Amino acid sequence: MLTLDAYQVEAAKTAIYPKQFSIMYPALGISAEAGEVANKVKKIYRDKDGRIDEASRLAIADEVGDVLWYLACLSSDLGIDLSQVAQRNLDKLYSRLERGVLGGSGDNR
Repeated sequence: MLTLDAYQVEAAKTAIYPKQFSIMYPALGISAEAGEVANKVKKIYRDKDGRIDEASRLAIADEVGDVLWYLACLSSDLGIDLSQVAQRNLDKLYSRLERGVLGGSGDNR
């Protein structure tokens, strides 16, 4: 099974963007690819009455993979392992869950 950190190492081998644009390039790429995910989902509701067929499911998964690639590259540019990013996120979410503030808004809940 591929771990997040192993994926990050392999993704870095295909990161050919200029290093003077590190951090900025993958951050913008995340936004662009997330928009493509949203667009594919939107079209399912527009064109297919919200029914996700196998081809649509796989097309969305491919776009999610592109988001993951940019997340891996951004994490590398920041000098942090993707598994650390994932663990920090889970720690934050479980802390909010335990304190009863999982819902709501704001970073410092």
